[in-house]
Amino acid sequence: MQNLYITGTAGSAKTAMAVGLGLKLQQEGYKVSYFKPIGITTATGYTVDEDGLLMQKVLGINHPIDTIVPCTTSPFYLTRYHQNNEILEKVTEAFEKVSQDADIVLIDGAIFPHSMASMKLDDATLAQKFNAAAIHMIKIKNDFSLDQAVFFNRYFHCHKIPLLGNVFYNVPRQILAKTEGVYKTILTENGFETLGIVPHRSELTAPTVEQYYQVLGGEILCGEDKLHRPVEDSVVGAMTIESALAYLRRAPNKAVITGGDRADIALAALETDTSVLILTGGLYPDVKVIAKADEKGVPIILVHHDTFATIERMTEVSNRIKPEDEDNIKMAVENVEQYIDWQGIIESLK
Repeated sequence: MQNLYITGTAGSAKTAMAVGLGLKLQQEGYKVSYFKPIGITTATGYTVDEDGLLMQKVLGINHPIDTIVPCTTSPFYLTRYHQNNEILEKVTEAFEKVSQDADIVLIDGAIFPHSMASMKLDDATLAQKFNAAAIHMIKIKNDFSLDQAVFFNRYFHCHKIPLLGNVFYNVPRQILAKTEGVYKTILTENGFETLGIVPHRSELTAPTVEQYYQVLGGEILCGEDKLHRPVEDSVVGAMTIESALAYLRRAPNKAVITGGDRADIALAALETDTSVLILTGGLYPDVKVIAKADEKGVPIILVHHDTFATIERMTEVSNRIKPEDEDNIKMAVENVEQYIDWQGIIESLK
């Protein structure tokens, strides 16, 4: 069988797809291995890729984690990588090891398809090198999300990489009909396949407070024992208190991002269903805010970036399935079985 490269932007559910499809392939009798050429280093300095650890256990892979994920990156990776040939050789050797005795290797793309393109380690270049077909995962939020997907589809096509199709994953209910009737149609008109449309399921997709902390870094001022709380929405408290109240009351299980000096917004947020307060600018809040958050069991993360930079970094946050999350692992398989043309994927790879 041909290997399969699962590509997409941050939060597009590449790993959830790998979990579900990998286990489905095993159920069908195939020997499946997993490889992630480029892992991610978080803001807190955690360097062991969690997706690699998950797949190592879920698929029963007998290779060390630094073979499954031989390289990690960050937004400023060029300061520590100098020799392109050495890294490419390391990645290639690791791939040869994980692919031994496997019918198929599921290759998990980097945080963005273009990551490390300056060193020829982007998804398209590596897909060519590893003789892999590709599936593109789409995190659909608006029309620009589709434009981005079409752009990447065309890029893979130009590089003569077999693109089996696209999967819309975690599609919000309010745009589910548009995804089926409009977005899928436009992909077809452009010559690209849609392999599945998976509806949003908050229990599988909502990241935890801990996952926000791993990306943002900073200090935890209180609520260290509540980092498991899910975050289903985010609200930026940069307006007047009167305007903010309407938004704060409407969004459940939310992250509220505001300046450390906005005690009024922070206290108002703590009277609503808030999972975490993210205070920006490195400004320590009034003690009343910490006391109220402690009373309510709401963690506070103090970051030293400004609000705009914090929001930008939050786009990298996504829920990660953990090896002990049996319900989420089962759900990932169910999504593949119910919403994705997994039989067609297998036939295309033969």
